[in-house]
Parts: sequence; C-alpha cells; structure tokens
Amino acid sequence: MKITVTGLGPGDNAYILPVVQSALQQAEVVIGYDYYFQFAKPYLKTDAELISMPLGQEEGRAEVAIKKAKTGKNVVVIGSGDASIYAMASIVYEMVSKGDDELDDLELETLPGVSAFLAAGSKLGAPLGHDFCCISLSDLMTPWNMIEKRIRAAAMGDFVTSLYNPKSKKRHWQLGRLQKIFLEERASSTPVAIVRHVTRPEEDIKITTLEALNPDDVDMFCLVMIGNSQTYQFKNYLITPRGYLNRKPHTGKEIQQESFRIVTEHIKDLSFSVADKWAITRIIHTTGILEDFNHYAATPNAIENWHNHLKNGGEIVTDVTMVKAGITKAFIKKYNTKVHCLLNDEDAQLLAKTENITRSQAGIRKAIEQYPNALYVVGNAPTALFEIIEQLRENNRFKPAGIVGVPVGFVNVLEAKEQLSQTKNTHWALIEGNRGGSNVAAAITNAAFTLEEASNYFKS
Repeated sequence: MKITVTGLGPGDNAYILPVVQSALQQAEVVIGYDYYFQFAKPYLKTDAELISMPLGQEEGRAEVAIKKAKTGKNVVVIGSGDASIYAMASIVYEMVSKGDDELDDLELETLPGVSAFLAAGSKLGAPLGHDFCCISLSDLMTPWNMIEKRIRAAAMGDFVTSLYNPKSKKRHWQLGRLQKIFLEERASSTPVAIVRHVTRPEEDIKITTLEALNPDDVDMFCLVMIGNSQTYQFKNYLITPRGYLNRKPHTGKEIQQESFRIVTEHIKDLSFSVADKWAITRIIHTTGILEDFNHYAATPNAIENWHNHLKNGGEIVTDVTMVKAGITKAFIKKYNTKVHCLLNDEDAQLLAKTENITRSQAGIRKAIEQYPNALYVVGNAPTALFEIIEQLRENNRFKPAGIVGVPVGFVNVLEAKEQLSQTKNTHWALIEGNRGGSNVAAAITNAAFTLEEASNYFKS
C-alpha cells in the first residue's frame, strides 16, 4: 500500500514534471480538489477512481487516501504547485504518523512540483536572486498574530517576499495590513508584482510599487511578490542582485567607505549638523560603538572652522604622541599642516620637574608659547586640558583655533571636560563622561580635514 502526494505545478501542463506524469499514469485512486482534475486527467488511466472533495476538506482527503491505501490501492493525492508548500503533503504525513499500527507498512512518497512563486519568478525574470521567503495570508490554519509576526520579520529582514493566499472575499483586509507593515521598513518605491493565473492562458502580470499597490487589484488567483531593498525594474522584469554590493569591499579605502556608510545610515536622522555628523561618523568608525553619538558635544560650526584652519596650513598641537600618530599623514601632507607634540621636549621635561606638573601639561604650556593660534587636540591627559583652559582665561596672547578635549580615564577627566564645556571664547568639541582617548581625538581632527567627504553620505 502506498500514498503518493504530488504537485501539478502552477497550471500549464508543460509545468507538470515527468516524474509526476509517471505517478499519475500508475495511479489507481486519485484524490484532490475538483478544480485540479482538469490538469491531471490527460495522464490518468481510464479506470482510475477519481475522488473529488471541496476546499476546506483537506483532512478529509487525507483520511480517504489512508482508507483507500489500506485496501492495497496505489493512491495519488494531487494539488497545485508543489505538494509540500501550503499543500497536502504535511497533512497526509501528519495523519499517517498519528495513525494505528496498520499503517506501519504504508509507503509514503512526495513528488515535487513547480510552485507558483517559482513560476512567477521565472515570468518576472530574476526577482529571487537573493534571500527570499513565502508567507500565506490565510488565517484558516494559522492565527493572524503569528502571521503578522512573520510579516514584520520578513520586512525587517529585507527578504524578497512572495505572498500566497493574499486575498479572498472573506479575507479582504490582510493584504492592506501587510502593506502598512512593509512600508515601515521598505522604501515606498520598492517594486511589487501581482501575478494572476501564472502560466495559464488568462495569465496577467502587473508591476507596481509598494506604495501604489492596490489590494483591490488582487484576488485568490494571484501571487504577490515584493522585492527587497535592492530589487529594481528593468523593462517588464524585476531584478534582485545576488549581493548588496557587486562584491565585498577588500581594499582599505573600500572597507573604510563601507564602514562610513553603515555608520551614517545609523545616524542620518539625528539633529546634528552635517559637519558634526561627520565628526561622529569618524568617532564611531574608530570606536566601533554605534551609540557614541550620545556623548558628543561641540560648539556650533567648530568642525567647519577647523576645516578652514587646516586647509590654510594651520598648525596642530597634541598632548601625546599617540594623538599625533593617529592624524592621517596624507591629510597633513596635502595641506602642509604642522603637528606638534612637546611631550618629550627637553625644555618641557625640565619645566615638569621644576614646576612639579605632568609632562603633558608642561608640553602644552611650552606649545602655547610657540603656537598660540594652533588647534589644540587632547586625547589622553586631563592635566593638559586644565592647562589649556587656564591659559585661555589668563593669557591674552593665546587665541587657539579651537580645542578638541577628549581625555580618557577616571581622575580629573569629568572636571576637565566640564570646564571645557563652559568655555565661550573658542570653538571646542568633547566626548562627555569618561570616554575618549587618543584615537577619538585623532578621529575628530581627521573629520575636520575631510569635511568635504561628508557630502557623499549626508544631504546638507
């Protein structure tokens, strides 16, 4: 005794696989929804027993199939598309698995068919070039709250999504709900195809967009296919590229640009200026922490002013050599910028011993004497930042282009940054709290050097 469950494809007899044709020719009993027999009849024996049952009686069909198989008959259960996709295979197998001991010798077989979404995909050209999923909008066997979870997951996951059972007379609102959910995650211009009666003589294909999709254009004979964020229309086709980029970035510049793209996409809706967003982008790129924008603060137009300062060969003073090393040498060369760090200067070391101050503080004090108009960049020592702020208050000759104040640590750091945040007579930028470091200080400086690049990622 044997039950074969098979799919007849989407409608056209040319899509019925040879292995399925062979099974139909050997069938003694054929069971299915009456509409499907018109596609199977050309292959059936004249004496085959045909048992037609209406929609909604799927379990009944399985029961009859099992009953007939027990008598030793070769039984074939037919359906459209593929037997294992929203079809009879799972019901038949489930009922046999839960049956009595008499079914231990029952042979089960599933034969594949061309599913509607595959047929629709071929008609549309190449919409299934990347990850895809299928969702049935019928809540006859699945609670709607579960269907909606899957809809939202597909939308968020950027899957090309094929919709089975998108609409019927009684299920008229579900497609509209799906449209709203997808529009929360996908661009309104996302291509959508409505494929009606795929492969049959009355086949009709309409290509529209997610926003323009009209549920009234859809009925139970339609399959709806929604593209992902990369899908585009070419003539009467839909194309989904195999990758989100033509290839993975592999050069240093490509990797950096892709990193910037990821970061700028994350922060694009923040209320910062384009220049500050660019500084934040460079900071996050170097720290790897997407939420670091929460700690960034700067005076208006600080980055723009520093960009002009550096373009005109303006000098930079850093508190430690690590900050100096982190400022990209190509930028320094391009604008003929001088970067000074007097941490290891002999006079600064002598001053540190004489005044009993840190070497960083002594280096900054000596630098202020020599480079009073430089951009001062502090990435390590809060004492250096204290010195800058004190000199700014008392030394009228000291007129820096600005101060990048991002010392890191747990002693005097918060106090130094608080004093900087209250400074009103120069431009400044800082990272609030204990965060910071030489890499962050260099990143902000590099952002000022490369401000023109911001236009590649942000609109003004």
